Amino acid sequence: MPSVKIARKSTDSDMTPFVDIAFLILSFFILATKFKPPEKVTVTTPKSVSAAKLKEQDGLIVSFDSTGKVYLTVTILKEANRDMFSEVISSVNAAKSLGLTDAEKQAFIKQPIIGVPFAQLKSYLSGAKVPETGIPVDSTNNELAQWVASTNDVFRQHADRNLQPNYLIKGDNNASYPSFKGVIDAFRLNQVFRFQLITDPRSVPAGTELYKNPKKVDS
Repeated sequence: MPSVKIARKSTDSDMTPFVDIAFLILSFFILATKFKPPEKVTVTTPKSVSAAKLKEQDGLIVSFDSTGKVYLTVTILKEANRDMFSEVISSVNAAKSLGLTDAEKQAFIKQPIIGVPFAQLKSYLSGAKVPETGIPVDSTNNELAQWVASTNDVFRQHADRNLQPNYLIKGDNNASYPSFKGVIDAFRLNQVFRFQLITDPRSVPAGTELYKNPKKVDS
């Protein structure tokens, strides 16, 4: 009896359409992703052990490097609330009579990171090459206090948005005490007594009370 031969079909698949789709998806994510800009201040933070992770929040981040130079960053996360950037710089401008132009205010909105005294702020925002000597925080001229006051006022005016200004300190492990004290004084002058320290987190050692009961210890 003659045998019947079954025709063999190729199992090869053309993957070109799948590669094209994968490339399009990858391109979309690359274009849609907002990359974090490089940090202006190099800070080596102290090490710490904690079971809780610090999340990005609305408010102020005050940083000071190993030489004691103080910088501030205004953070407002939601796009719908970004009009508050303009209100913060406008409040500072009015309080200190800086005479900032709309273009200079816009420069702050684009990159709300400041590390110069008020006397140099206008030149800095206009694009001039100004040495960033830090925001003064000494006992006779604590300019950081005005930044805190203006930020507080703007958040208070928008209480209907359910926003709370959070205050974070990112200090270098080798910085001197006067810089830290000056930052605390700026907060204290504005009745800000709650703030968070940004540190270099380390994993919780196994077997410790924090390892066994992280929620209980953090509370």
